[in-house]
Amino acid sequence: MPPHLVSYVTLAGAILCEVAGSSFLQKSAQFTRPGPTAIMALCYIASFYLLSVALKTLPLGVAYAVWSGLGTVLIAIVSVAVFGQKLDAMAILGITMIVGGVVIMNGFSNVGH
Repeated sequence: MPPHLVSYVTLAGAILCEVAGSSFLQKSAQFTRPGPTAIMALCYIASFYLLSVALKTLPLGVAYAVWSGLGTVLIAIVSVAVFGQKLDAMAILGITMIVGGVVIMNGFSNVGH
């Protein structure tokens, strides 16, 4: 597998761990529930480790934009699907703009190549 592809797979793992960590942050009830708090901490540690591994071949700006942008989109989806929170039109517009920015950066910029 090419190094760039491995880095993007690793970055995807970092994003999923960050989303899981944020979900358990909600479930930790401000760190009053030990189980969810411990899982949250492990997920965040794994996320940052995987992000650091992806940085072996991906530029920091690209990797962080993808990590934070897609993490934001996914946690917004989780917040609606799992926690019953609502997104208004402006939130959806903002999320759409985040996705557009990540697509433009990865698809049309030479920064990451």
